[in-house]
Amino acid sequence: MKFLQHGLFAIAFTLFSASLAGAQGLEKIVISAPGPRNLSYLPVDLIPAIGADVEEGVALQLLHTGGGAVALNNLVTHNADFAVAGFPAAMSLSTNGGDVVGIAPVDDAPLFVLMVRSGLKGKVRRIADLRGKIIGVNTSTRNSKTTSQQLAELLLRSDGVDLDTVRIVPAGQSWVEQSSLMISGAADAVMGDEPFASRLAADGQVFFLANLAERKTSARVPGANFLHATLETRGDMIRDQPVKVAKMVRMLVKSLRWIATHKPEEVVDRLKVTDREERASLLLALRKYPHAYSRDGRFSSSQLKETELFFRKTNEGNAAAQSLQIESIINDTWAGRSH
Repeated sequence: MKFLQHGLFAIAFTLFSASLAGAQGLEKIVISAPGPRNLSYLPVDLIPAIGADVEEGVALQLLHTGGGAVALNNLVTHNADFAVAGFPAAMSLSTNGGDVVGIAPVDDAPLFVLMVRSGLKGKVRRIADLRGKIIGVNTSTRNSKTTSQQLAELLLRSDGVDLDTVRIVPAGQSWVEQSSLMISGAADAVMGDEPFASRLAADGQVFFLANLAERKTSARVPGANFLHATLETRGDMIRDQPVKVAKMVRMLVKSLRWIATHKPEEVVDRLKVTDREERASLLLALRKYPHAYSRDGRFSSSQLKETELFFRKTNEGNAAAQSLQIESIINDTWAGRSH
């Protein structure tokens, strides 16, 4: 019996050692993205959940942030190898001298909701009524203005609201941050994200003033079908570590294809979402926006043109922004291109 026990222990130890050695042999890649469990960035969270990283011999480390601009800052300061952020935010960084290159699309549609706290129902009926109010947006940095802030400012200006008459505050890009801001009344409105916006609405905490997924909102936004969540890296990564770049793109594409071929329930199960409310809101959002993600991870030339139009419209008066050619910061070597 002792011999058998010793034998089983030896086998177990050998298997553990092999497993440990295998884990130690994986290449570490760090990616920074908003979240966690922000709908637009869900494919990133899913990569390790479906084992797409291990298949590529990679141990993927997720570095979640309160906004795409912060994720991009982690990229350019070499705290991350890759970032996922709204491409207009990446363009903002580029105009300020940041080294950033888009290498694969994540989203196929920008999902932004301008939500207002319920206490203002009846007082705020249109965007112009936000004059004098506090508006939360995804967290920007000194060198990069988030896509959320660019969109909020565009909608405010389009309704005749002088930006000097509102106060812009960081709202983060997670459930904890955005819900806390709305429930506490620290902000009057937030240019927010799904599934958090729909969850707050279901709880009666907010109402929607504008939803980019609806025609009545998108019709007033030039370049409304802009490229939102995008996989980005630096020029030195492309030059010095192209194999690592190729692995990162393949991992993302595997995640996108997995989502496209599985039911929302399977996505949520794989992410191990056990909180009842969070699970319900995530399922609702996945069903509500079935075309949220790129299905093949290829860049769309028409969508890139929309993105350039959106960025220029949101940055009128900025000479550097007006002269930036989006193709100059796109590398489709690994993702490919469609028209």
